[in-house]
Amino acid sequence: MVQDVFLTACPACGAKNRIPASKVAARGRCGRCHADLPARSFFAETPVEVSEGRFDLVARYSPLPVLADFWAEWCAPCKMQEPILEQLVTELVGRLLVLKVNTETSPTLSARYAIRSIPTIILLRSGIEVDRIVGVLPLPALRARVERFLA
Repeated sequence: MVQDVFLTACPACGAKNRIPASKVAARGRCGRCHADLPARSFFAETPVEVSEGRFDLVARYSPLPVLADFWAEWCAPCKMQEPILEQLVTELVGRLLVLKVNTETSPTLSARYAIRSIPTIILLRSGIEVDRIVGVLPLPALRARVERFLA
């Protein structure tokens, strides 16, 4: 299931706080103890769909490696890959951030990353591409490719 919220842990009480993707750059306060939340310390428990406008902010400033899945609604292999990515993010929560980029609604971003076929997965660290996977990989192969870049 794709969501459009990130989570951040409160440094004071440890509570998980939800941050809408549209407000990921803003500083906030913890819903439980009202302590200031650190900026850009987000993670997600499921893949997060982001717009072109938010992609750079999230990919560049995420403290975690970012796996960007470029997909389209009509793409059958993309639909086959979806449960694989959901399982991967569940296994690597807190170590990897998975973003979903719809190539139909984000043509400029797709062109910038030279997306020629889908699904295409790009692994980014600090906004810089470190690996690219075109097509569907089974979970063990995808996990092995991704784990090389995890801290």
